[in-house]
Amino acid sequence: MGGLLFITATRIGDAVLSTGILGRFMADLPGVPVTVACGLPAAPLFQHVPGLERVHPMVKRRGGGHWFELWRATVGRRWDAVVDLRGSALAWLLPARRRHVRVRGLGSDIRHRVVELGQSFRFQPPPAPRLWLGAGDRARAAALLPDGGPILAVGPTANWPGKEWDPHRFAAMAQAMTGPGSELAGARVAVLADGRERDRVLPVLAAVPRDRLVDLVGQDLLTAAACIERARLFVGNDTGLMHLAAAVGTPTLGLFGPTDDRIYGPWGPATAVARTTESLADLLGRPGFDPRTTGSMLDGLTVDAVAAAATDLLARTRAAA
Repeated sequence: MGGLLFITATRIGDAVLSTGILGRFMADLPGVPVTVACGLPAAPLFQHVPGLERVHPMVKRRGGGHWFELWRATVGRRWDAVVDLRGSALAWLLPARRRHVRVRGLGSDIRHRVVELGQSFRFQPPPAPRLWLGAGDRARAAALLPDGGPILAVGPTANWPGKEWDPHRFAAMAQAMTGPGSELAGARVAVLADGRERDRVLPVLAAVPRDRLVDLVGQDLLTAAACIERARLFVGNDTGLMHLAAAVGTPTLGLFGPTDDRIYGPWGPATAVARTTESLADLLGRPGFDPRTTGSMLDGLTVDAVAAAATDLLARTRAAA
């Protein structure tokens, strides 16, 4: 009994960026059952992968115990291929016909993570991220966002505070983009965030008129992705949600400050980035910078700049259609 074992990232964004690699190996091994090992937060992303046999969520254990758990769960068969994006030793400890292990740190140039992954496995051009959405995901999205005019989706939170644009500016941008005479005049505004982040998006929820607000805070990952798929535009911080938006093909504007968009910008032809006026080096070199405690580092990004970048992106995608 063979199969494809695909070992990928813990974080949602990195896992999304790896999905093109998974798709490419699946195409090379048609009909082979697939097992995905990834971090617990990213596990839902893979539940509709064609031919999926199992998702193994890796919960970090003391002393690397999570790797032992994965070895114990996978050692009892001879795999057709083991693909390890984590660069661990596990691939060499499992019976396998083929082993493909990502080697980190090849080359000194700055490359987007999608490019770096593609080059690691000699895939040219690098396979673009993708998502596998189920009929149920799209049905839930259609119920939450029924047809009836354009939708602006926004993701105002991030996994650490320095990456978050001020929510009041998010609110002002949404008003500017959907007000009379604007590019998305009268559009509904869908606000997305983890359920635990509700307090941080309250300024956005409060600013959008009730008849145009769609509160999607707390939706599961694939329902959120299916909702974003129905939107005309997504604007969000550098997060996994931003990468989900780009992967489903929705025009996506990522907001960047203390992270490098050359590596982690949204990937795809219908994407763009708006950066702070301060350089990455200046932001990270601030005295006392601590990603756990330092507040928003996107103060140099104005509402007008984001609205202009979003308008330009919409014009470009409309011209390419």
